[in-house]
Amino acid sequence: MKTLITGGTVVSSTGSALQDVLVDGETIAAVMAPGSQALGPITADRTIDATSRYVIPGGIDAHTHMEMPFGGTSASDTFETGTRAAAWGGTTTIVDFVVQSHGQRVQDQVAAWHDKAAGNCAVDYAFHQIIGDVNDDSLKAMDELIGEGITSFKLFMAYPGVFLSSDGQILQAMQKGAENGGLIMMHAENGSAIDVLVQQALQRGDTAPYFHGTSRPWQMEEEATHRAIMLADVTGAPLYVVHVSAKQALAQIAKARGAGQNVFGETCPQYLYLSLEDQLGARSDEWGGFEGAKWVCSTPLRARAEGHQDELWTYLRTGDVTSVSTDHCPFCMKDQKEMGIGDFSRIPNGIGSVEHRMDLLFQGVKDGRISLERWVDVCCTTPARMFGLYGRKGIITAGADADIVVYDPEGHTSIGMGPGRTHHMNMDYSAWEGWEIDGHVDLVMSRGEVVVDGGGYVGSKSHGRFVPRSLSQNLI
Repeated sequence: MKTLITGGTVVSSTGSALQDVLVDGETIAAVMAPGSQALGPITADRTIDATSRYVIPGGIDAHTHMEMPFGGTSASDTFETGTRAAAWGGTTTIVDFVVQSHGQRVQDQVAAWHDKAAGNCAVDYAFHQIIGDVNDDSLKAMDELIGEGITSFKLFMAYPGVFLSSDGQILQAMQKGAENGGLIMMHAENGSAIDVLVQQALQRGDTAPYFHGTSRPWQMEEEATHRAIMLADVTGAPLYVVHVSAKQALAQIAKARGAGQNVFGETCPQYLYLSLEDQLGARSDEWGGFEGAKWVCSTPLRARAEGHQDELWTYLRTGDVTSVSTDHCPFCMKDQKEMGIGDFSRIPNGIGSVEHRMDLLFQGVKDGRISLERWVDVCCTTPARMFGLYGRKGIITAGADADIVVYDPEGHTSIGMGPGRTHHMNMDYSAWEGWEIDGHVDLVMSRGEVVVDGGGYVGSKSHGRFVPRSLSQNLI
């Protein structure tokens, strides 16, 4: 089937222009001046009128956790429900994390994640690999996985006894990354020190969700970020620090980048907008003073009084924040977040945002915080380059996958659980309840197939495919 998208403004990371887009089957066949006859008369099976709207690449959320086991439960979104919600929000590719814990074989876990995802995704998907047990076998597996299109490996400096790797283990994994070209991703918090602060808070009787944030202070994030940067410098490995929330940690990343090191920082919508005071401190009667649990995640939301949110927007403009992902790891309040009543350390860590990232960042355009082109860059193009998808994903050009979003800058989106609001994630609450967005996803196309249009979701759970990735295309 041929589809012609006419009348819209095609937005890339470098500019915007009135252009028509011709889709042939699953790929983009041509991007042309409006009404161009360069290809001769065009006969399309379907024409989409995008007049007065933006035509942008499908979003790439490079940090999701569908069905992830955590804290005695699992993330509430399955690959089916999570990717369907992603499609609603204009995201056409996710990169999820295969989890290897102590005593598990990496290859067995990869097979398990393929089994979970295959035939159950509304949009395309790829995988990162969490190395929770750095040993000879898992280091060898890193070489094998690169050949299978899994080219990035996440390590943890947090969660002792679950995921935490010692500095020596991190050094070994980074040496392997420097050798085979794999990208090392890092959860940078000083987990051993945080565990002490958590136990001290509980002993004082500070058990509410608010104290999740105060027991993980910004100093623990800055210190771990600096340590990871130094280890990467010793080994020569590329380093991508995930979900950066503290302005001091980003200052460390900016310094390393200024020195020419291959260091990159990711942030998430929750760190750009939400705060320790406003969210973690929420105490509505509905949840008996426990409402702040809705926003418990790690790294935690930071104090607005300390200016983290505004600084993150600044780093987003300067390019020291490389991309914006969600760290989508949703849990319901009922029977999941409630596990932490009386002990904040038992609250499953995670926020659901995969449906709202594109809208929330577009609000930043409307508010004058970032440019239109930077919006496309951090949500679509740079994630593709960072994770070896560029050329196929993250760009509207001939030969690329026809992952396309028609976005109405004059539309409106109301986020929340009620009638007329948008919330399609498998959760019993919205972390963004009541948010109003000055923009709207009107149509979403994944590999040439319309999956969301004005009438709603029209895709299928078997549409999405696994996408093998090359090495990062974003290194110096």
